[in-house]
Amino acid sequence: MDKIVVNNLTKDYGHGRGIYDVSFTVKEGEVFGFLGPNGAGKSTTIRHLMGFSKPQKGKAAIDKLDCWKKHGQLMKEVGYLPGEVALPDGLNSKGFVHMMQGLRNAQNQQLIKELLERFQLKMTGDVKKLSIGEKRKLAVVAAFMNDPDVLLLDEPTSGLDPVMQEVFITFVKEQKEKGKTVLLSSHIFSEVEALCDRIAIIKEGKIITVVDAEEVKHYKRKTFEVTFQSKEEYDRFQKEPFEFREVNPDEHMLAMVVEDRQTNQFVQASSGYKITKMVEHQQTLEEYFMHFYKSDRTFGGI
Repeated sequence: MDKIVVNNLTKDYGHGRGIYDVSFTVKEGEVFGFLGPNGAGKSTTIRHLMGFSKPQKGKAAIDKLDCWKKHGQLMKEVGYLPGEVALPDGLNSKGFVHMMQGLRNAQNQQLIKELLERFQLKMTGDVKKLSIGEKRKLAVVAAFMNDPDVLLLDEPTSGLDPVMQEVFITFVKEQKEKGKTVLLSSHIFSEVEALCDRIAIIKEGKIITVVDAEEVKHYKRKTFEVTFQSKEEYDRFQKEPFEFREVNPDEHMLAMVVEDRQTNQFVQASSGYKITKMVEHQQTLEEYFMHFYKSDRTFGGI
């Protein structure tokens, strides 16, 4: 069953910014990754799912409820972790948690206690003066405190230290095991690889591809690192018709991408050279991503 449905969602802000005919579904119990660099449209899509913005065209729905028309109802039922955390003035952490309990009708005190302990949240101090990491942890607690079935997580580990990032990833895995449905927007490849069942790659407001995570691991492109016996052999091989990713003249090493259909050609070409070492690397999500999306932009949420 499709828990989240986005169909031809369009919002044009002008000057090439916005989202255009974005369509995808997220099945019940699935962790769906939304991967793209800064300005690609990830956060804009999630804001439409939260009902914060009215689409110019298309529709976004959660549990068959129109996200724009049923915004108030979904705000109570969906766990939302924004990319940028804005906290109100005049509250300490304890006051903020208490306020969010009321807004989200979160009555499970034991769950809230476990969340506070797990993410090692300090409950004192003005929320405006907290570090980015502490603010992020407060937002995590607020998103999960009413044990929602659907979670929209926008750059969830941004600002968390490496230890807390691992704690968060483990926690989301546990939510997945409980059958929760998660849309995870991220630019961190390792995070997406660790958590997601399917992955959508978005570029300049348009979905380029939606792929199964397992399919990425078996993608038909391999990387070979080849070290040659001499500089002459090294120089000569660079005339071969392969995609060279890295060159290291000091060590006479070339790293190249070989398509599945090129394997026999690569083996035949290599046999004519004096090679001292050859290492084959598994396909990574980052390599798969860059195959579709070569850009000078910095990664992050918009």
